[in-house]
Amino acid sequence: MTTAVTLEAVELYRRGADEFTSRARSVARRWSGPTPCAGWDVRAPVRHVVEEESWMPPLLAGSTIAEVGDALAGDLLGDDPLRALLAASASADAALAADGAMERTVHLSFGDVPGREYAMQVAADHLVHAWDLARAVGGDTRLDPAAVVAVRAWFASNEQAYRDAGLIGPRPPMPPDAGPQEELLVMYGRTP
Repeated sequence: MTTAVTLEAVELYRRGADEFTSRARSVARRWSGPTPCAGWDVRAPVRHVVEEESWMPPLLAGSTIAEVGDALAGDLLGDDPLRALLAASASADAALAADGAMERTVHLSFGDVPGREYAMQVAADHLVHAWDLARAVGGDTRLDPAAVVAVRAWFASNEQAYRDAGLIGPRPPMPPDAGPQEELLVMYGRTP
């Protein structure tokens, strides 16, 4: 695997994490407001992202889900969701930057993948959930255009597998004037 590819995955993770964190900073006290994700309030995508980021260090270090066990069970947000997000994001970023992390085999619930693929999965999830948070709190819904294009290209070959696994909803109609961001959101089952 080339260094350029490795840097791309880590950079896309960082861009997705930055997009998500910037939206989380604008939540203020609206943690119980609805989001575009059915059944999720604003706290839910933040909890989801903190859980993802908390799993990254042990998984990128080679641990299996069984080895981690229930060490990350429960509410990881506590009384200060933003502080929990910032701490989890810093730990995840350090794990991604570790020597060999992108080439290491990551043992996920559905099978083994290279660290680079895992980083792409998490980057994409962060980017789309940043849009969810922005919609929920009335914030800026424009996402990093370069990150959108890269994630959309990666997700094109993964979309059906995600849908078949029930990880994303059905595709809504594509707006006739859709740009890359709208296309990505539709692919993820969102109505832009």
